[in-house]
Amino acid sequence: MARVETLVISGDPDRWRSLGLTVTDDGLIPLYGTSLRIVAPTPRDDAAGDEPQARRALRNGPGGVIAWELSGTAADTPDLVDGLPTTTLEQPPRPVFADHDLGAVGLDHLVVLTGDLDRTSTAIAAATGCELKRIRDLGSMRQGFHRIGGGGLIVEIVERPEVEDDDASFWGVVINVDDLDAACELLGDDIGAPKDAVQPGRRIATVRDEAGLGLPVALMTP
Repeated sequence: MARVETLVISGDPDRWRSLGLTVTDDGLIPLYGTSLRIVAPTPRDDAAGDEPQARRALRNGPGGVIAWELSGTAADTPDLVDGLPTTTLEQPPRPVFADHDLGAVGLDHLVVLTGDLDRTSTAIAAATGCELKRIRDLGSMRQGFHRIGGGGLIVEIVERPEVEDDDASFWGVVINVDDLDAACELLGDDIGAPKDAVQPGRRIATVRDEAGLGLPVALMTP
């Protein structure tokens, strides 16, 4: 069974630091479970060399500004899983965590956007060994949920009829924080007001585009 070790995000590490997240010199944001790694945007080209597969996929793949690094997958796992940039790690990294002024503890879930939930879900299950857990039908859209690696990261697949791309794409991430009200006070105008989440008893707030992260990010109570 696979595990999502790291999400690689194209962006400016200083923007993420400004939110109160600890970012190491090599761009790592250490979190429990799945960590984030922020890499500087690079021009699209065909250069390969010794660059990691996920970084090359960020350059050239159709999956947007995120790639994922998986451990426990087969050596022949494709670099693109239904369009999602993917790197297979032969050996998982040593677990590491850092304290964050934001109070971040881990990733709650990763959102994938697709025009065909069944196709994308089948591809993810084939690459990770983690089957679809359930589907939520909202009429105008459907949501499917995988949990990658037993108690690991939840992948929320969102199918919308207006999505016409042949490939799925990573859309955004939700980070769990110890104290949502304190996190919102720290971020000030960079985040919207907390509101009730879909999950009973939990609350969520969305970081505004003006924060300059380059993708949708929300903070949520554990």
